[in-house]
Amino acid sequence: MAEIPPYPGAPRWVKISAIIAGVLVLLVVILLLVGGGQHGPGRHLAANGADAETQADAQPQGDAR
Repeated sequence: MAEIPPYPGAPRWVKISAIIAGVLVLLVVILLLVGGGQHGPGRHLAANGADAETQADAQPQGDAR
């Protein structure tokens, strides 16, 4: 009986697709870390570090007379 050759692995197109997907994910992560712009948890904070909602609640609503 002839021996079956070992499994050759994934096809080339699958390997290339995985490499391209990995590079794209890495690129997105790098762009978010380096050039983040207005993204991230800090965009919801006011300039002094307090929450904008907290500042709105702390301000008086009108005359208390």
